[in-house]
Amino acid sequence: MDNITFLKRGFFERVSGKPATHEPKDSSCWGYLDGKICIDLNKADELKIRGGAVRLEGKSLPLRVLVIQSKSGEYKAYQNKCTHMGRRLDLVPGTDTVQCCSLNKATFDLYGNKLYGPVSKSIKCYTVIKEDDNLIISI
Repeated sequence: MDNITFLKRGFFERVSGKPATHEPKDSSCWGYLDGKICIDLNKADELKIRGGAVRLEGKSLPLRVLVIQSKSGEYKAYQNKCTHMGRRLDLVPGTDTVQCCSLNKATFDLYGNKLYGPVSKSIKCYTVIKEDDNLIISI
């Protein structure tokens, strides 16, 4: 448990599985077609800053996706589903880790590898390509 930072979440937030990461304020910033998510960074204010994150759901997307900008400015995308209980994941502010929103606090590094918690599998990571002001995520 050394060097693991936990999200500051209340007991009831963790029991209910309520994620800290929100969907984009501007829902027109992204779309999904033919296995690819396209995010317009000009409209996705949450991803303009290092340590920013959004969760993508709906719009015929077949699964939930968490997209982050790491502390170093690298964009990453994950299937937004903890491998322990299937709950959503959140970026832990000030770190390059993502964490399950439930009580078990399963924590993963930028590459989806387990750092802490009762999980036996890594989380699924997706390829992210930045083209001009767009992110293209292949799922």
